[in-house]
Amino acid sequence: MLLRVLGSSAGGGFPQWNCNCPNCTGVRSGSLKALARTQSSIAVSADAQNWLLVNASPDILTQIRQTPQLQPARARRDTGIAAVLLMDAQIDHVTGLLMLREHAGPLPLLATKEVLSDIEDGFPLTRILSHYCGLAAQTIPSDGSRFTVEQLPGLHLEAIALSSKPPPYSPWRNAPRPGDNIGLLMQNPTSGARVFYAPGLGEITEGLLARMAQCDVVLIDGTFWTDDEMQRLGLSAKRAADMGHLAQSGAGGMIEQLDRLPTSTRKILIHINNTNPILVEDSPQRMELARHGIEVAYDGLEISF
Repeated sequence: MLLRVLGSSAGGGFPQWNCNCPNCTGVRSGSLKALARTQSSIAVSADAQNWLLVNASPDILTQIRQTPQLQPARARRDTGIAAVLLMDAQIDHVTGLLMLREHAGPLPLLATKEVLSDIEDGFPLTRILSHYCGLAAQTIPSDGSRFTVEQLPGLHLEAIALSSKPPPYSPWRNAPRPGDNIGLLMQNPTSGARVFYAPGLGEITEGLLARMAQCDVVLIDGTFWTDDEMQRLGLSAKRAADMGHLAQSGAGGMIEQLDRLPTSTRKILIHINNTNPILVEDSPQRMELARHGIEVAYDGLEISF
């Protein structure tokens, strides 16, 4: 089984197009030791030819160009993307569906009923795409029960409802429902190896931590370093928790939670906001992560399991 990180940044990418925070200014000028990143997405395959695209970011066309496996060219019109799975209905995770509108037939799409309701009504992608390729939607459970993808045999998946928030456009923004945001557990049925992916996460419960402890790799929310990061930079009045993210530092933060996992578990942060100092490779915050055995995802990172 192969997992490839297509994009490792939070919404807006890095550098963000309209941001002149120290990170964005530094990466543009080349004065910081940091890599540019596209918006959060991964692809998973059992045969390295047919792929499950997990989240369709606005940067999907760039990500396809940077990932030759997603364009195998077996026919005059072709794609290695066999199906798409949505973790939530956030703009930075669903807008890329519009870029896939030339698909030869209805695009197989897996999501919870809550996510499907948001892209049917609040952000009517289902209706828009019905005038192009259309979507072949499959509702997936968010209770941790196993499911498979018809187009991708050999891929065993479990979706787990997480504590986070639906997108700002959702009528449920301030009344989150189980299924608005999920974590995805992927298992190799041959080796038994397991990977847990959760780019948006506001709280780690004891039950979720127990599931994570059974995994070989966790690829998890790295959006903000501090809860008041955006406030301190004068970029937003909202805290990380207000946006449905658990900050890395501080009491009860992501570092503290990941320290509770077995030492054999590989821990990687993804969905990193452009303001987060861990983007700077020689920053004190990056060195602190290293002391805790925590990695930072980058575009093109591959994980075999």
